[in-house]
Amino acid sequence: MNNSWNAEVWRLVALLTVTIVLGLIFDQVFVLLSITLLGYLVWTLINLRNMYRWLAIGKKYSPPTSAGIWGELYTEIYKLQKRNKKRQKRLVNLLARFRETTEAMPDGVVVMQANGTIEWWNDVGSKLLKLNYPQDVGQRITNLVRNPEFHDFYQRADQEEIFHLQAPGDENKTIAIQVTPYGQDQSLLTARDVTLLERVERIRRDFVANISHELRTPLTVMTGFLETMASEPQDQDADTQRSIKLMQQQSKRMYRLVEDLMLLSKLENEHKPIKHEVVAVPQMLMNLKEEAEIVSGARKHQILLEGDDDLYLYGDAKELDSVFSNLVINAVNYTPDEGEITIKWYEKDSAAVFEVEDNGIGIPSHHLTRLTERFYRVDVARSRETGGSGLGLAIVKHALNRHAAKLDIKSEVGRGTTFTCTFAKDATVHKNDIRQVV
Repeated sequence: MNNSWNAEVWRLVALLTVTIVLGLIFDQVFVLLSITLLGYLVWTLINLRNMYRWLAIGKKYSPPTSAGIWGELYTEIYKLQKRNKKRQKRLVNLLARFRETTEAMPDGVVVMQANGTIEWWNDVGSKLLKLNYPQDVGQRITNLVRNPEFHDFYQRADQEEIFHLQAPGDENKTIAIQVTPYGQDQSLLTARDVTLLERVERIRRDFVANISHELRTPLTVMTGFLETMASEPQDQDADTQRSIKLMQQQSKRMYRLVEDLMLLSKLENEHKPIKHEVVAVPQMLMNLKEEAEIVSGARKHQILLEGDDDLYLYGDAKELDSVFSNLVINAVNYTPDEGEITIKWYEKDSAAVFEVEDNGIGIPSHHLTRLTERFYRVDVARSRETGGSGLGLAIVKHALNRHAAKLDIKSEVGRGTTFTCTFAKDATVHKNDIRQVV
């Protein structure tokens, strides 16, 4: 293009030179120069007109023909058009494949701008969210899904969070919604019908609650009879005494399992807000430290307590005690003899933090994400030895969720584990401010 431009300049210079020479010969320099420049201007205007017709009016795809710089210009624009046409074709095909893919998905898909303005959705999204074309295009999703909790969820814009709500227009259907930012100032909303999963989960919770309740009575009766039999050793031989002792141990283990199941079931099915009572956490942790020392017994763990005596919480004392005791007793069970366990209670960034750190056996990293699942155990044999049910951390997770708190687990094999519970700022209160706050 640069060569063509230079050639055009030299062509114009040569034309003007010839015109001036002829003008000098015929003594008509001004007239001939004017005619030459006018002709060049007319030629330029004709090419501009052809370009305008080619680009804006005419349907002809091939470029006009011309010499010099205009011919090169037509050729470059023609090449650019061909590239753009290929690019547009690829984009159209890509968009068609995207729509075909999303239409084949079992989930609803809604494409939005970052502010929630809807651009496009598939058929499943239309059915689940009751979206109507074309009147809902350009509307905000929060104006169409009128649910205060969904509005709060959308404002948080946490791409890892999944929100459950009743489907608009159908109270018997439950959908799970997730919003993921992508591209430049855009977001993708996916909606899935989880009615069946919710029903199965509800059946599971009801089954666990009912079976735990039904097992409690016969276990209580059996434990009572075993205690009576154990209190009369004079009427029994050594084998009978050993059998009764083993039955007592297993019945107590089963009773603890039933108690954990009932507590977990209560936490899962409890829809009431937690009690908004002042919990004296420092005193609770002092009692827990003494309990942990008793459980440790001959294993002689060194249990340290570093607590802020002025830091209290708002919440349910019974549930918080379950959280703290599960984490501390868990550390005792999985820390070798004479190991060190540190219990910390402190304030960080205006939020209360509970931390249990041990120098025990540690947990492999691939187990960490599953630790809070029901009945999940890293070492089954060790759990049986310590009497663990595999429900402790599940109880911790649900109780913390009810208190809007987060659990963080860090561990290194052979060096120990740290469990950290961070509570919400509005749940944190200082002892001296309790009366003012209340």
